[in-house]
Amino acid sequence: MADEIILHHYDTSPFSEKVRVMLGVKGLNWRSVIQPVIMPKPELIPLTGGYRRIPVLQIGADIYCDTQVILAEIEARHRKPDVIKGADWAVNLWADRLFFQATVAVVFGEIGEAVPAEFIADREKLSGRPFDIAAMKAAAGPMKAQWRAQAAWIERGLASNDFLGGSTPSLSDIAAYMNIWWLGRAAPGPAAALLDGLPKTTAWRERVKALGHGRRTDMTGAEALEVAMRASPAATPSSDAADPSGLKPGDAVAVRADDYGRDAIEGRLVSVSPERITIARDAGELDLTHVHFPCVGYLLSAA
Repeated sequence: MADEIILHHYDTSPFSEKVRVMLGVKGLNWRSVIQPVIMPKPELIPLTGGYRRIPVLQIGADIYCDTQVILAEIEARHRKPDVIKGADWAVNLWADRLFFQATVAVVFGEIGEAVPAEFIADREKLSGRPFDIAAMKAAAGPMKAQWRAQAAWIERGLASNDFLGGSTPSLSDIAAYMNIWWLGRAAPGPAAALLDGLPKTTAWRERVKALGHGRRTDMTGAEALEVAMRASPAATPSSDAADPSGLKPGDAVAVRADDYGRDAIEGRLVSVSPERITIARDAGELDLTHVHFPCVGYLLSAA
């Protein structure tokens, strides 16, 4: 089916867990394509035009890069139950950046010596800087204090409700849970110690876990490429006339992340809104795909 949800991910990916929980909250059916943890990714890159970060959402010939635009698209297509509320996007950005960086330091401070050399080399290329295990181990102590302080914000947010979003889960819960989930999976001992004395957060973690991941069925990367070959991109809204970039639909453009994985993805601008950039790519055997990025965290420029 051209409108089926296809998630390109791998099971240990913390950002993929955000999307999987969103699918669980919505109770959706979805197809699972397991992609490699490190490059090369020969069944992903043809879809994205070079974007290599995980996860990626595919619906027909529309490709959604970054969890920010992935979660927004799922919410737009499947309105009930409502998940994105109030200032959720601001909470999401905090969880993706400040809280995540503290989690990275604690996780790799604990398990860094067991990380394969191939993974280290891949992440150095992705980030553009050394993957310094010794520095991570040295930073792990101070960052544990930072991590626990941010977990305490979750505890405070749960003072009078089962979820950060109130009586039902919201994007704030999904975003914050990502870091609790990853640390608990990668380094369960330190996670238990850092959550000690935060009973509401510990109980909330179990409530979010119980939301599940929806109904998942496996799909191969080759099958996903075939779906894209048979489909045409969906119509997009008109471009924002007040967009400050000065770029117009049809212009040759490049999109790149502003933090890591800064490889430029090139195509023709389809539309740009205050929240989303969409480019068209002539993808060889795939013919035409639309690749979608969020505006926050990404830079749009003339190619």
